[in-house]
Amino acid sequence: MKKLIVVSGGTKGIGRAVIEKFASEGFDVFTCARNKKDLTLLKKTIEGDHGVSLYYSVADLSERSSQANFAKDILALNRPVEVLINNAGYFEPGLITEERDGALEKMMDTNLYSAYHLTRALIKNMKSAKNGHIFSICSVASLFAYPNGGSYSISKFALLGFSKVLREELKQFGIRVTAVIAGATYTASWERSGLSPERFMQPQDVADAILGAYSLSPQSVVEELIIRPQLGDI
Repeated sequence: MKKLIVVSGGTKGIGRAVIEKFASEGFDVFTCARNKKDLTLLKKTIEGDHGVSLYYSVADLSERSSQANFAKDILALNRPVEVLINNAGYFEPGLITEERDGALEKMMDTNLYSAYHLTRALIKNMKSAKNGHIFSICSVASLFAYPNGGSYSISKFALLGFSKVLREELKQFGIRVTAVIAGATYTASWERSGLSPERFMQPQDVADAILGAYSLSPQSVVEELIIRPQLGDI
């Protein structure tokens, strides 16, 4: 049986790149997104190119019910999860003192609570197997405040804290935990910035780094993986 990777938010950007990278290594995939058409196209592409199985759920991970349903669908496979990528994220620029009501709640729901609830739902079987690797896609916004970062930075600071606590809780079970602290990566959210794509990291770079961290021996763990554009943050 092939190993299974779970990636939340897998049709675009870093999530898509991670799926492509691990599928090329022979992993089956379970992912989710809000758009069913994007998911069916991803399934056709990944299965056709790599000869693996891709399972999916249509889910909006800003909603607790969708978080629960996604986890339920994964558990219904009755297969061990080798790698969990908490990737689902939402960015809305603004100042804490001026951003719209509900901005904090939406970003906390998507960026933090989806990781929290999905991990809790899947961790029992990983602990029983005493195996697995959990990656949470954080941000340089997890490390420092920056102009117009607002509630996004709050949610990403919290996600890094979540990863740190999880690492301490799970080390005794042989489960590795890594916070991926990524700088500006050229995804759909940056396409209208007017900046050259060469100024950004590519999603494939982040995926390569994640695979590298996973590929270490069980005796080692990359606790925090900081990746930034060569010319610095944007």
